[in-house]
Amino acid sequence: MSRQALLPRTAPFGDQERAHLDAALGAATPIQRAWLAGFLAGLDAAAGQSGAAAVAPAAPPKAAEPLTILFASESGNSEKLASDVGKLARKQGFKPKIVDFADLDLATLPKTGKLVAIVATWGEGEPPARAVRAYGELMSDAAPRLEGVEFGVLALGDTSYAEFCAIGKALDARFEALGAKRAYDRADLDLDFEKPAADWIKGALKALAPADTAADNVVAVDFRGAAEDEDGEVSREPRVVEVIDHVNLNSSRSDKETIHLALEFEDGAPAYEPGDSLEIFPENDPQLVDEILRATGLTGDEGLRRALLAERDITTLSPTTVERFAKATGHADAQKFVESGEVKAWIEGRHLIDLIERFPAELTAEHLNTVTRPLPPRAYSIASSRKEVGDEVHLTIAAVRYETHGRARSGVASVHVADRIKNGAKLRVRVKPNKHFRLPADPATDIIMVGPGTGVAPFRAFVQERRATEASGRSWLFFGDRHFTHDFLYQLEWQDALEDGSLSKIDVAFSRDQPEKIYVQDRIDQHAAEVVAWLDGGAHFYVCGDAKNMARDVRAAVVRAFESVKGLSRADAEAHVASLERAKRYQQDVY
Repeated sequence: MSRQALLPRTAPFGDQERAHLDAALGAATPIQRAWLAGFLAGLDAAAGQSGAAAVAPAAPPKAAEPLTILFASESGNSEKLASDVGKLARKQGFKPKIVDFADLDLATLPKTGKLVAIVATWGEGEPPARAVRAYGELMSDAAPRLEGVEFGVLALGDTSYAEFCAIGKALDARFEALGAKRAYDRADLDLDFEKPAADWIKGALKALAPADTAADNVVAVDFRGAAEDEDGEVSREPRVVEVIDHVNLNSSRSDKETIHLALEFEDGAPAYEPGDSLEIFPENDPQLVDEILRATGLTGDEGLRRALLAERDITTLSPTTVERFAKATGHADAQKFVESGEVKAWIEGRHLIDLIERFPAELTAEHLNTVTRPLPPRAYSIASSRKEVGDEVHLTIAAVRYETHGRARSGVASVHVADRIKNGAKLRVRVKPNKHFRLPADPATDIIMVGPGTGVAPFRAFVQERRATEASGRSWLFFGDRHFTHDFLYQLEWQDALEDGSLSKIDVAFSRDQPEKIYVQDRIDQHAAEVVAWLDGGAHFYVCGDAKNMARDVRAAVVRAFESVKGLSRADAEAHVASLERAKRYQQDVY
């Protein structure tokens, strides 16, 4: 089918000239045509036209509409979506500016005009660690008024936590309370957020666009180039790897089981960096799947069994799950339970099987698909450097086993790896970059690493990288676990690193080897003067591991160190550590 001509036959050109112009303009992008219009108008305005009436210049391209995209991210999902918003907004004539909550200056908010906020909720209704300062300021009485600002909030969360999307909800309400106008309704998304997030982004940008956008000649020029526009992102498509090493790092007398897992990419490892994570796509426990099938009377459905093994989340139990169950089954007692307000307390420590056994009902495969969400991958800190291990990637995974309400429970991915994965097995994996947990650009910079238990994983990668690059900066590791004899993960490797100089110093804390428990924060207290001296000398400080207790206790220890060593008040010491965070010299990778 031939393309319709752009120029009418009445245009002041010959047939051949009109055909050439049609070919050139038909292949041009909107930005190229707008540029050409402005260029010709400017050319005519500058040269004039003797002997003829001056041709009115074409209207100059309208300036792109500014758009601020604010994100608060812990695992990187909000940041990735902010980048997606920026790319789409630029194509639609906006001039986007992406701002990390960690870098937010509240004084700039009233000037934003158009604002998209993408925020994650961490733990039990808390902001991501790097967003704590700015979030607290925004929620305080010192926050500026936001009249004239139009906004939309996209909230990310996890329905397995009671305070689902709490930070996004609070931020949405706060913007409105400060006088901003909600241009697009908030969306609260669970772990399977990709498709609804894409739909929300399109709707939000449409709502925030000026009313006369379609009639205007809007030009937003991207000077970064195609390669940079992709931000050097690692492909998000899962890859298949082979297990080439599977070793329990704990002794046989330990009450813990920590697996060192070495995986090999057959067609070359992706460009991961120390500090990145690797997502594993696990399978559910076959025994639990069979238990659910028996309880629902669906034992003979092999297609459903395969789906429950590898595709559906059968362990997470949330208020949303219970509500979906009651609606799908029509179970009267389940509906009364939802209305009772007791669901949040009851689901603590329970899984889907507990709900099915409490409210027996005739279920179908469609019911189970409706009630459950997709099985998400689990992310683990990468414990290797490509410069040392080549096309391999190493992980350090602690098997999670516990008992609640009279039933044995287990971590989906960790026990899948510990119990059902052996050498030669295949796994689907995907690299998850974390550019906020990176070694210093200058290899002469000193680093302090705090990683108890499996939190030591990224620091194994750090040390390997510094060894391979012959970095001259000093490296100091704080490691902790339960028992020196049974739980000293990678002990021989640390000793070798001390000998070859890739590790300068190590301090350990084994909590159960003496009557009083000793943790990594206690070692920081003992070495406060030296820690402060390293930091005053420009060292970067890294923490990986438990967010709820360890990371907070370690940060408090660093605040105490500045308070005692430098004679600062608690407030000034806190401000000093906060300044390290803003300078990206205090970084956390916590879970």
